[in-house]
Amino acid sequence: MTQKNIAILTGGDSEERVISLKSGQVVRDHLPADRYRSFLIDIQKADWRDLDSGISVDKNDFTLPLNGEKIHFDCAFAALHGSPLEDGKMQGYLEMLGIPYTCCDGYVSALTMNKHNTKMQLAPYGVPMAKSVLLHRDESVDTAALLALGLPLFVKPNDHGSSFGVTKVKTAEALLPAIEESFQYSRETVVETFMPGREFSNGALRVDGAIVVLPVTEIIPDDEFFTYAAKYEGRSKEVTPADISPELTRQCQERSRQLYNLLRCQGVVRFDYILVGDSFHFLEANTIPGISPASIVPQQAVAHGWPLGEFFALLVEESVRK
Repeated sequence: MTQKNIAILTGGDSEERVISLKSGQVVRDHLPADRYRSFLIDIQKADWRDLDSGISVDKNDFTLPLNGEKIHFDCAFAALHGSPLEDGKMQGYLEMLGIPYTCCDGYVSALTMNKHNTKMQLAPYGVPMAKSVLLHRDESVDTAALLALGLPLFVKPNDHGSSFGVTKVKTAEALLPAIEESFQYSRETVVETFMPGREFSNGALRVDGAIVVLPVTEIIPDDEFFTYAAKYEGRSKEVTPADISPELTRQCQERSRQLYNLLRCQGVVRFDYILVGDSFHFLEANTIPGISPASIVPQQAVAHGWPLGEFFALLVEESVRK
């Protein structure tokens, strides 16, 4: 069997770089070596290098000149959280070169990276969500109008991940400092109403043309919400499959199927929810979710019956088939 050359895109330019490097290594460790020849490609602004050799990628055709060989890649595996992949900047380049990739296209990635725009896209379809207000850096803030939404409030950078810059605001005095903190990570900030309830997450992907929805996970953070520490430092408990009724499980999975369709997703996407009463309210979509063995989507894939190597290979083969 001829091995496929896989460029595992990792690194990146944002605060999520350290997470991307870990995700990329996990993919490298688990992709079946008998079928795939994988290379960790570190993307740092205009500097793209193979992490093992330190050799630069030729960006004219996305090849790697290595030991007298010019390596052409059969697929780019998306293991880069944040910019310049999760926000859609790289996908057009890959498409022009005819290189398949394992994530959403540039438009969908840019849309879903923008929390406010995603909510506006979904609002006409009756998807339950928190009320929110979009703020722009360097514009005046009407704190009275924001406080009228009711405390507590969540303040979030509009186009950033991994809970960087997210604050749960409980007092009027804490609102402006939270907004200023959020603006450290984005030029736009979303202020959302608090939704009391349990937090859940659900992954979906397309296999042989059909959407496969994975088992549902309940997230039980040690902190008040799913913070960076809860996500990456073990300060949360994730229960997969979630301990909820079959009816609630079906509701969550059907919502994920609907969102995957409405947003025209590709690859594996994780949808986050708050269960308010008996209704799943949408929080956000993650088009390049965490993929360490302890991350939510890999937990769901294993619960579905796919070991990590098989799951990653499935994403590669589905992208090549498109």
